[in-house]
Amino acid sequence: MCPQLFELSPVERELKPRSSGLTMAIDRGIAPSEMRGLMEVAGEYIDFWKFGWCTWLLIPLKAVKEKIKICENFDVRVMPGGSSVEVAFAKGKVDEFFRFLRELGFTSLEVSSGIVKMGLEEKLELVRIAKDFDFNPVITEVGRKKPEEDASLSLSDRIGMMKRELEAGANYVVVEARESGVGIGPYDAKGDVKEDFVESITQEISVERIMWEAPLKSQQVWLIKKFGPNVNLGNIQPDDVIPLETLRLGLRGDTMPNLLLKVSR
Repeated sequence: MCPQLFELSPVERELKPRSSGLTMAIDRGIAPSEMRGLMEVAGEYIDFWKFGWCTWLLIPLKAVKEKIKICENFDVRVMPGGSSVEVAFAKGKVDEFFRFLRELGFTSLEVSSGIVKMGLEEKLELVRIAKDFDFNPVITEVGRKKPEEDASLSLSDRIGMMKRELEAGANYVVVEARESGVGIGPYDAKGDVKEDFVESITQEISVERIMWEAPLKSQQVWLIKKFGPNVNLGNIQPDDVIPLETLRLGLRGDTMPNLLLKVSR
């Protein structure tokens, strides 16, 4: 980070490894060379690198290992998308798959239940197994991928699941919103934040333990204004990492009045 930045912004941001104000970038399949270039300019602002869905299974193993090594070099924790874990669960290959992930160099894990039918106790057992394999952190995701299925999940059930997963050992829990950020979980069909939904969750779950998927700028702005610059945000496109950090620091018009100018007075 440029030293002069501290003179421009009074917003306090923890240095890595952070426990809050986390940014999870989502990888849709970029090349190692592109990833390395991004890390050289933005690695300081990335806490987690998630290989989206099962994309990493479609690229050469050598490239996967190279990308994992790049993350390691820039102190970025790396994980496969939860969809690949769901496939392993459906195939009855969890232990084998977790062992394979560890051999590749994955250090963190996302446990989701957005596609495959999975009981809560089965999901909690996956969390416990992940901890036994020394994945750290283990992050769970609550919600379904299909809008109609997600809509059928009541808010009270969603909150109950989040509590149980944290109690089982999950370090953080992700509120499902998919990469589109539209019509799922905390966002309506236009991508606007459902304020009552968010308020209800944060009344029961500590915001420090929640990772909000927020792929759209408007969502990032709302959450930063609501919870401050150190809110945890996921599904951030690689090209949006630095723009997001300017929002966190109040160095962009959308948040400057709320953060930089307000704090400076």
